[in-house]
Amino acid sequence: MDLGINKIDLQRVPKHIAIIMDGNGRWAKARGEKRIVGHQHGVDALRTAVEASINAGVQFLTVYAFSMENWARPKEEVDGLMELMVEAITAEIENLQEQDVRLAVIGDMNKLPLK
Repeated sequence: MDLGINKIDLQRVPKHIAIIMDGNGRWAKARGEKRIVGHQHGVDALRTAVEASINAGVQFLTVYAFSMENWARPKEEVDGLMELMVEAITAEIENLQEQDVRLAVIGDMNKLPLK
């Protein structure tokens, strides 16, 4: 996949980029899909952003992916989001480790699944 890295001035890449994941459910709803479909596309978009950040030499990537307010969503959606998170981390962890990417969680982890 062409990530457009050749269009970036690698001398001017910021050291730290932050991404707020928002709008995936609305994106899916606008297309007549279930909200979870949008969240699945969000995982794909995040994978692309992480890969592009690594390739561009970004040192720190912060992803704001789940706020405390999100726990108020319907249980089915929250469960789906948690399942997606576990699946995505499980699928990507080896590749991230090979590229010296460190994953750190910021915030209250008490409600996160133990898987």
